Amino acid sequence: MSARILIVDDVAANRIVQQARLSAAFYAPIPAADGAACLSIAREERPDLVLLDLGLPDVSGLEVLRRLRRDPSSRDIPVIALTASGTADERLAAFAAGADDVMDRPANERVLLARLRNLLRLRAESEFPATEGLAIAGLGEAPATFDPQGTIAVIGSHPSDPLWTGLAAQVRDRLVMVSRREAMASISAGDVLPDVFILHDDGQNPSGTLRLLSELKSHQSTRHAAVCVVGPAGEGDEAAMAFDLGADDAVGPDVTAEELALRTRGLLRRKRHSDRRRARMQDGLRMAMLDPLTGLYNRRCAAPQLAAIAAKSRQDGTPFAVMVMDLDRFKQVNDEYGHSAGDQVLVEVARRLTANLRDTDILARIGGEEFLAILPQSCMLVARRVAERLCQAMDDTPIRLLSGEELRVTVSIGVAVAGAAGEDSYVIDGLVEQADLALLESKGAGRNQVTYRMTAA
Repeated sequence: MSARILIVDDVAANRIVQQARLSAAFYAPIPAADGAACLSIAREERPDLVLLDLGLPDVSGLEVLRRLRRDPSSRDIPVIALTASGTADERLAAFAAGADDVMDRPANERVLLARLRNLLRLRAESEFPATEGLAIAGLGEAPATFDPQGTIAVIGSHPSDPLWTGLAAQVRDRLVMVSRREAMASISAGDVLPDVFILHDDGQNPSGTLRLLSELKSHQSTRHAAVCVVGPAGEGDEAAMAFDLGADDAVGPDVTAEELALRTRGLLRRKRHSDRRRARMQDGLRMAMLDPLTGLYNRRCAAPQLAAIAAKSRQDGTPFAVMVMDLDRFKQVNDEYGHSAGDQVLVEVARRLTANLRDTDILARIGGEEFLAILPQSCMLVARRVAERLCQAMDDTPIRLLSGEELRVTVSIGVAVAGAAGEDSYVIDGLVEQADLALLESKGAGRNQVTYRMTAA
């Protein structure tokens, strides 16, 4: 679906021209003639981006910006402010009010369209579910109240340049000056990298600045860092190319230290916002895959891995083994020592099981005290050796609780091996069922032992 661009301008001719340009670029323009209409549309229709003229007849463009940023339904919508006056004070006020960029009228069409693509792409890359949309009452994540000091690296400029001394005086973040060679060496060495790169183009080699931009945005370690191009490579056709190469911002050589400081703060703010959302998504993925107590895979994650190993083994004609393990008399541990002690036991059991399996084996916690191990490319001889080692690892050394008490914990194991009796023996459900039945035999025979099944057929 085409991105929807809200055009806010009180001059009908301007709206018509912008609508035609955006339609030709395959966007879906939404016109608005004043600030009130802008706020209403932004709240109800949630456009993908707003092109906002600052000279509106009813509500000033600056006030519209402030209201957009205060409203949770519109605060994340990118806004490009357009100004006819182009005064430094108005530009600074627009950035302070929350504009993502400020452009003078008439805007260079190629640069404007490149900036649209750029902001839409940046928004899409950080478009994870918002916290307020996922929060359960009482469990929502607390809003961030403090951001640590960031690092801003200026590449390709002299430290005594007034622009950088002025920038250093206006940001509380750490400002470092590095050469292009030093920057690339740090990336290659895997050093701790800056949050924001400012690439200063002195006009001598704009293509080299754009090549460095491309390198930063394509490198695994720096692709999430914010990059701002400053100088001749940050205006005109070069700016359009910079945005299309992934620059988070681009500005010409006449930028003031005050404006650059506001732009840089905005870059840091957006980067931290994206970092937090990306971290939440990664945490969610880990929670979906891992058991939070032991750090092992959970049942949901183990099932597709078992299917993949079975398919590969069937294709190669190689055997693999499945073990279902259950701690003996674990309920007594919880009843006599408490659930905290039971958790300590489970964590230690998981550690010992992991230590006695191969890196290629899969270990999962599939129930309260029940574990599943999948051993690729393992015949009965290998499975027997591993299972006996696991039993011994539990039985040999008592588990010491935080209270200082020691518990002797044993494990019963049921083992089934696929591939020993033809194609049918690779059927996953039958294989796990055989391992479960073998486990029950181990329990019935006195616990702390292993029972084997050759096939799932």
